[in-house]
Amino acid sequence: MNAQELAQLMAAYEVSPDIQLTQTAYRLDLAGTWQIPQGARVLEIGCGQGDMTAVLADQVGPDGRVVGTDIAVPGYGAPITVGDSARRLQDGPLGSRIDMRFETDVLTDDVGTGYDLVVLVHCSWYFASAGLLERTLGKARELGSRLCFAEWDPMPAHTDQIPHLLAVLAQDRRAGDTDLNVRAPLTRATVLEALERTGWQVEEVSTVDTSALQDADWEVGFAVHDAPDGLAKELLRQVARDKGNVPLPAYALTAR
Repeated sequence: MNAQELAQLMAAYEVSPDIQLTQTAYRLDLAGTWQIPQGARVLEIGCGQGDMTAVLADQVGPDGRVVGTDIAVPGYGAPITVGDSARRLQDGPLGSRIDMRFETDVLTDDVGTGYDLVVLVHCSWYFASAGLLERTLGKARELGSRLCFAEWDPMPAHTDQIPHLLAVLAQDRRAGDTDLNVRAPLTRATVLEALERTGWQVEEVSTVDTSALQDADWEVGFAVHDAPDGLAKELLRQVARDKGNVPLPAYALTAR
């Protein structure tokens, strides 16, 4: 399927078709760089609304299988909950290839073993701590033979990306008590060190084009309204735009 066809399978497409198409196209590009094999058995950690899940299910073909896990409850999310999004996806043409499990932690729940791929896409900053992410990466080493990982890089490539960085820092749980999504944003170097300590051998790391994504505006909005007061939030109010904030770069890697 192309990006348009995949985006239309998502519940959020009915609310914001242009946004969903952009998010789906980005994940389709990620999958293309990773060369997901037909017939693969995939474990996705942090599946959320299923944006990457849909792309993975398309890539593995009719003989493949994608198990998506997330610690969130089915009622989490707005304006579409993760549970509603999962039901829409599983009722569609790719549904027979997909199993989405909420309130599921791979560290404590049985998700099976022997996966060809373990995938984490833009979810590592939602972990409560760097230590918890590292333990999860170690567990992933036991569950699958290859890792596909993508995340924001908190190193701006140019000054227009600074508002996104400040929004992330304002939400960082280590800077104050917050229930926002961003909890422990990590540098690329920290993630690479964690992978090495947990037995993964990184094959390739590449920078990913995020220029079309809307995430910078979302994070700025969350931080300005809901983040604890502090220097990052004060600076953010001075430099952020109402719309059109430029997203940080991202990186993608594979490891075995």
